Amino acid sequence: MENCVFCKIVNGQIPADKIYEDKDIIAFLDINPVNYGHSLVIPKQHFEMMYDVPNEVLNKVFVKAKELMVIIKKAMNADYVAVSVVGVDVPHFHVHLVPRYFNDGMANLWPTKKYKENEMEETVEKIRKFVK
Repeated sequence: MENCVFCKIVNGQIPADKIYEDKDIIAFLDINPVNYGHSLVIPKQHFEMMYDVPNEVLNKVFVKAKELMVIIKKAMNADYVAVSVVGVDVPHFHVHLVPRYFNDGMANLWPTKKYKENEMEETVEKIRKFVK
């Protein structure tokens, strides 16, 4: 895609600090990291949202993300590596790998809510209507 910053990284138009690259996937450091070592794993081919990605490409991205999680955890001496797929900051499917530490003072990814009476049952029924 012409104006996609990640496509420009893939095409070499914008530099990136790559940690991995093959014919289908590239992984590089996030320029605005949550913690040092925060990396992104993307398919080289442009897909805007996760549901747009063919399963064979999606499998490759997540298998590589799993491998890189172990490497990043060890390299950054992290307690664990959080995985996030948000999909709104850059319109090119990507997986965030964020090294985390039990004492890093960061909150969980988002605030949580509580269901009111009967809302959980209503919500599950809404979703189940679309499950095949």
